[in-house]
Amino acid sequence: MPTLLVIDDNAGVRTALDVLFELHGLTVLGAESPEEGLALLDAHRVDLVLQDMNFTADTTSGEEGIALFHEIRRRHPDMPVILLTAWTQVETAVSLMKSGAADYLGKPWDDHKLLASVRNLLELSDTRRALQQLAGADRRRRAGLDGRFDLRGIVYADPAMERVLQIATQVAGADVPVLITGPNGSGKEKVAEVLQANSAVRGGPFVTLNCGALPSELIEAELFGAEAGAYTGATKAREGKFEAADGGTLFLDEIGNLPAAGQMKLLRVLETGRFERLGSNRERQVKVRVVSATNADLAAMIRDGRFREDLFYRLNLIELRVPPLAERPLDVIPLAEHFLAGSGKSLDDSARRTLRAHGWPGNVRELKNTIARAALLSASPTITASDLGLPASVSSALARGSESAPEGDEPDRASIEAALKRHRGVLAQAAAELGLSRQALYRRLERLGIDRESAS
Repeated sequence: MPTLLVIDDNAGVRTALDVLFELHGLTVLGAESPEEGLALLDAHRVDLVLQDMNFTADTTSGEEGIALFHEIRRRHPDMPVILLTAWTQVETAVSLMKSGAADYLGKPWDDHKLLASVRNLLELSDTRRALQQLAGADRRRRAGLDGRFDLRGIVYADPAMERVLQIATQVAGADVPVLITGPNGSGKEKVAEVLQANSAVRGGPFVTLNCGALPSELIEAELFGAEAGAYTGATKAREGKFEAADGGTLFLDEIGNLPAAGQMKLLRVLETGRFERLGSNRERQVKVRVVSATNADLAAMIRDGRFREDLFYRLNLIELRVPPLAERPLDVIPLAEHFLAGSGKSLDDSARRTLRAHGWPGNVRELKNTIARAALLSASPTITASDLGLPASVSSALARGSESAPEGDEPDRASIEAALKRHRGVLAQAAAELGLSRQALYRRLERLGIDRESAS
């Protein structure tokens, strides 16, 4: 049962509030002075404080209440405080609300309004505590993962990315091919580095080849090497990536761009560990862990005859899907702060809201470029929403602090259910991703008939 603390020198006020709140299932503690109130706060678990602003007879300045409020905030920074006074100075109210006061009500109060305010604040406190507990559990779990494995400095906070890393570290020790899928710029190569760093061949070389960055006629030579004269311009023998990666890991990015002849040879190497250089009949033997990545739909390419089905199943013994940044909203701010490290600059609240609201079609690469540009162009140590240079959209409304997205950007049922699932039913996190306040998300759940528990 929630406990409220009423600090007021008027015994009649304390009694009236005691009766009102106990009729509605709330426990009430009473104190007639700031000193007694602070002592009760230290001795009891209190969920909310209602405090008077004046405690000395014939005093209306509110200075005593201001001092009490700031002392409560110093000792209990997250404690919701409702200010009660018969002398409602607007300037004082504005000042204390900016300092964190939860509400400011004049005497005599309206019972319905006061009860509504208390209930809302208690609910917010419960949500905040639940989020803090969840965040604490998440931090401990991530710290455990970081402590057991070499994550190559990957910055993450979102459960979606955590699941990818958990699977990656679980399969890293197995000598099997791994296929990493996901959009460009999402961090596939970093996941490949994690696989290498936690594998049995962690001491061996880590060799990369972007199959989409070379002409198709040169990819085979890059992979398997070539003898002198094997092709125009080959004036001397050269080893390929497989030889260079012997005893380690070969990371093949954009594997969908591998031409048909290269696919056939790669399949043979995966099956036997043997290959020949271009222009040579001598077989060579290597021991290489192959990790490949693609942003292409390999299943569709198989149907079109552009990718070998047998090679797909060889590469796809273990598949790791790296989600786009839009599906990892909790990673946005930690990554942004990581990219800002060393610049001497920081993000203000408007910039944070804008970063959270942006769709990030270019994924982590786009975020990195956005932060680098803002850090260079911002004339102030604090980066604001306007410094980010992101297109005007719903993010602009959020940067100004609006409650929710415009009607034209109204999230549909599928988007809401997906957000709830990603955040395991935590409304505050799902609402932040959707660009809504928690109350606005509640209203949409009721209107659409979405069960929060079943959706999560």
